[in-house]
Amino acid sequence: MSDNFKRFIFLGLVMSAMPTAALAYIGPGVGAGALAAVLGVIGSIFLAIFAVLYYPIKRLLKGRKGKTARSASTGKPAE
Repeated sequence: MSDNFKRFIFLGLVMSAMPTAALAYIGPGVGAGALAAVLGVIGSIFLAIFAVLYYPIKRLLKGRKGKTARSASTGKPAE
């Protein structure tokens, strides 16, 4: 890379790190709506992960409980 290109990249990084005033106002309604949307997306992701993991575990535990209930009624050990 040439020295000019390196200087240009360095100057761009330094200038992008400098804070500037946004001069913007987010009202309480827009802020609460944006916060609710972000929390809704995060909540739906966690709920989807929970749903994917919950039902197979529920079936596994239900199958075990059924085997132990049958073995208790017949007097034979569960296989």
